[in-house]
Amino acid sequence: MNQQNKSFAVLTLLFFMWGFITVMNDLLINNFKQIFQLTSFQAAFVQFAFFMAYFIISLTYTIWSFQTGKDPINKLGYKNGMMISLLICAAGCFTFYPAAIIESYELFLSALFILASGVTLLQICANPYAAIMGPEETASSRLNLAQGLNSLGTTIGPIIGSILIYNVFSSGEATASSVSLSYVCYGTLFILAAITLYLSKMPSFSSGIQEKILLQDVLQKSVILGVLAIFFYVGAEVSIGSFLIPYINHLNLQGIGEQDANYLISYYWGGAMIGRLMGAISMNNMMVDSQKRKQMLLTLVVLLLVLYVATAIKFDGSFHFHFLPLENLWPFLLLSLVNYFAFIMGKGKTAKTLFTFVFFILLFLFLTILLGGYASLWLLLGIGLFNSIIWSNIFTLTISKQGKKTSLVSSLLIMAVVGGAILPLIQGWMIDRLGMRISFLIPVLGYSYLLFFGFFHLKNEAHEK
Repeated sequence: MNQQNKSFAVLTLLFFMWGFITVMNDLLINNFKQIFQLTSFQAAFVQFAFFMAYFIISLTYTIWSFQTGKDPINKLGYKNGMMISLLICAAGCFTFYPAAIIESYELFLSALFILASGVTLLQICANPYAAIMGPEETASSRLNLAQGLNSLGTTIGPIIGSILIYNVFSSGEATASSVSLSYVCYGTLFILAAITLYLSKMPSFSSGIQEKILLQDVLQKSVILGVLAIFFYVGAEVSIGSFLIPYINHLNLQGIGEQDANYLISYYWGGAMIGRLMGAISMNNMMVDSQKRKQMLLTLVVLLLVLYVATAIKFDGSFHFHFLPLENLWPFLLLSLVNYFAFIMGKGKTAKTLFTFVFFILLFLFLTILLGGYASLWLLLGIGLFNSIIWSNIFTLTISKQGKKTSLVSSLLIMAVVGGAILPLIQGWMIDRLGMRISFLIPVLGYSYLLFFGFFHLKNEAHEK
């Protein structure tokens, strides 16, 4: 394995870790709602505290850059930036412990803000790092592969988190103490990751030359549209993930209890993992179409089996397997095949694949609102398959040909992740007043903009030809 591949392998570990820790918010919403007797609107402040950090930290980073005329990451180096970010994440996780001692929801939210500040800086460094560590024409493929490992974290996060919170640190019921001890474990892992990064030989990609960059140089039309796309995408994705467990509980389906709902959410995030790893193949311009189709199909089959086994792991003092009946999974298998053919329809083109996937997501959301019941459960879970490539495709479409402005544009894109704070809050308000199913009109709003964004870039690509 050459040095570039080793560096990329270490980088994917970081993508995995922030995926793992971010998806834990979906469990926290349900846990804190019960522990502190919260409404859906109040519980949604979990996402508000977490994703507001993205906005504040990224905005501070951007203002600092424009006022000084220098890019801090370019001066500090991507590797050093990522190490500092990991230590901030660890500090946020450890703050959960005093929050549990005094049983303060507000201090828990403050801990999430600190944790998310570290994740924000980590993303400002890691996303462009993945894009620039190889040829520009394969940047989307690399980001999809890295995001695939991010989705592995979001897939197993609910499983491990559920085991720790409900079984290891409690006797079957979520408590403030069981939540905090779980996060102390996560904080320790962040410190170990920082040490691993320090010992690695990853190139810094920093340059000694600092050129003044003006605001008008960065705020081009394509960048503004990309920032809005990230805002609506993250807001819509997080809204769905935030209220999946409450929605499953709301359906009151026979045989599906609270902890089962925590496991089912892994199909939402696991679908994103499957789609992103398939996307890494689909977007690889070094392969011919016949090779892509074979490898995507093989990847789909293998990852479906991995997901099926992973979601069957149960712990009640000892580990055992409890498999969901295969006849209950046919809707997800069908949606996985639709996802495979959607990749073929996208023809490995970044904008076309984005447009195609958003179209299917909107279709699933409208059917969810209209149908309800068991069908809506799997339609919502299946959206994860189609969310898969959206982040990386928006990112690569937006930072393409930005050169020295890449990390600043990246900071603006990361700042737009504040959509994950705003849209879930609005959806929580709608749930309390208008009902659960109708509240999914909020994600519809977000994905409707993404359909426009995909169409805009499709027109640009056609014009360039």
